[in-house]
Amino acid sequence: MKKLDIFIVGVGGQGVLTIGDIIAMAMGEKNYITSFYPTKGMAQRGGFVKAQLRIGEGLGPNIPLKGADVIISMERSESLKAAPYIHDKTKFIIYGHTWFPTGVMLGKDNYPAKEAVVDALAGAGAQVVYLDEEDLPLYEGAPMAENIYLLGGVVATGALEEFVSIADIAEAIANKWPKGAERNLASFYAGVEAAKKLLA
Repeated sequence: MKKLDIFIVGVGGQGVLTIGDIIAMAMGEKNYITSFYPTKGMAQRGGFVKAQLRIGEGLGPNIPLKGADVIISMERSESLKAAPYIHDKTKFIIYGHTWFPTGVMLGKDNYPAKEAVVDALAGAGAQVVYLDEEDLPLYEGAPMAENIYLLGGVVATGALEEFVSIADIAEAIANKWPKGAERNLASFYAGVEAAKKLLA
């Protein structure tokens, strides 16, 4: 039986867990056995958030080290916390948001540069797609939904294509927010196009 392990990281307030919710919804509609394990930790805004989404039969709650097929990160620095889960075919999709912890703001710690993060993850074997925060488009004058934009980038890589299509994820988004479907779908398809350009 096919399986897929997805590891998601970010910080509180970014809608990290919503990404997992939507993927799980789409997988469920296709009758795949899907287990979603979110971990909020210190759930305040800016605190580390992770989730493990496992698709397949007979899988426990924890993705093993070097076992993630797909890693999704909503924050540049937090991406490095997922590095131990990379194997040589992992697709790693990052939204380059920066959230400076207290140590960085006080000048005690350094915040990693984009190049350093990408090089570290690629060096561990991942296929990295990095969506820059500065490139986030606007929708009716306001920034698009960052997490849904990133989700578009994920599906554009083909990371989920053996299980669900772009249309399946779009349907899950529309079902989750019927009243906000237009804005969220615009964010989603913008992410799809942005990642396709990077992969071209």
